[in-house]
Amino acid sequence: MTEAARSSLAPGVRPREVWSWAMYDFANSGYTTVVITAVFSAYFVAEVAGNAPWATFAWTAALALSYALIMVSAPLIGAWADARAAKKRLLAATTLGCITFTAALACIGRGDVAAGIVLIVLSNFFFGSGENLIAAFLPEIAEGEALGRVSGWGWSLGYFGGLVALGICLAYVTHAQGQGAGAAEFVPVTMLITAAIFALASLPTFLFLRERARPQADAGTAVRAAFARLGETLRTARRYRDLRRFLVCLVFYQAGIQTVIALAAIYAQQAMGFSTRDTLLLILVVNVTAAIGAFAFGHVQDRLGHVPTIMLTLAGWVLTVLLAWMAEGAALFWVAANLVGLCLGSSQSAGRALVGYLSPPGRQAEFFGLWGLAVKLSSILGPLTYGAVTWASGGDHRLAILITGSYFLIGMAIVAGVDAARGRAASRAATGGGEAGRSG
Repeated sequence: MTEAARSSLAPGVRPREVWSWAMYDFANSGYTTVVITAVFSAYFVAEVAGNAPWATFAWTAALALSYALIMVSAPLIGAWADARAAKKRLLAATTLGCITFTAALACIGRGDVAAGIVLIVLSNFFFGSGENLIAAFLPEIAEGEALGRVSGWGWSLGYFGGLVALGICLAYVTHAQGQGAGAAEFVPVTMLITAAIFALASLPTFLFLRERARPQADAGTAVRAAFARLGETLRTARRYRDLRRFLVCLVFYQAGIQTVIALAAIYAQQAMGFSTRDTLLLILVVNVTAAIGAFAFGHVQDRLGHVPTIMLTLAGWVLTVLLAWMAEGAALFWVAANLVGLCLGSSQSAGRALVGYLSPPGRQAEFFGLWGLAVKLSSILGPLTYGAVTWASGGDHRLAILITGSYFLIGMAIVAGVDAARGRAASRAATGGGEAGRSG
């Protein structure tokens, strides 16, 4: 690691720890890439639900239920993790849950709609809860001015993790199809592959990442402390108006992003006529551009500022939606898909870093719980809107993607009013810390 990279780390943090933290993004990305985006989503609509008119809506409703459960539990889990210094222990539990229920998806076949929904709800709940917990380590391992850079390292490595999982699954699917196997035979195996990669790649996180927080409550008062701290966060929200405004912005622009993540394979197959292999290849390439976007924009964010970087990525999202809506053939759709990759990596990384930048010291897990709350609300709003439009319009996926673009426009309007320097100063003042410094 170069001297410049070392200067991005918080005091006492070793490079191996940052690598082990980023490896969790590598490990869990296979779940979203293979299960939610590329393989199981389209399999659920076409095979499990038999392309019924309500199939896309059923898929989005299952995701919405899992995100609703995360919304209810995330602030409490975050506050309890802070009170007990238990982020790492809780992360281990959520990781085990996601791996177990992902592997169980291998048992789902034609007509198993109810069982498939239950397993998606459970696996996605544990995935989302773990995502909040790993994000809460970021302010402990990175200096405030380098949060965007270090967050970008994690996101970029995460996209390579998705690339590895998707590449292995693509190789297997290509082989299976060459042997005459159908989706009902090769999709279950991809679920087992994804679960195994998650389990193996997450080991460095639990071996090397340290829990630096100190318990703030004894065992008998942990639950009461969690509720009390959540109540305090809500009562004192006026101190963090820029963080609050950005969380509202997140709900809207993430509604668009989560729609793309959840419906990409369905759109490719239903609107563009892509095969399973074509879809896997497309999303594999998108993961490469997403990794480039996350890494490059982490550096851009630290130079340009948090808010201008997010505005830039949202403008890219609007262009992406228009291109996908206009595409009649594969060529233009491939252009749109690769622009998705650049925007996806950069906007996800930038959003996580800005929340860390604006969060009060010592309460990062709690406020990242609120970040998770906003993202999960968007994950209900966006995909459900898409599913409802396709159901009501008799399967018009182009209309649904066009309406999705409005969420990015709303996000741009809201984030324009966020002042990152003012928000950081407010969070430090509320906890007795120093001034923030950099404008956003």
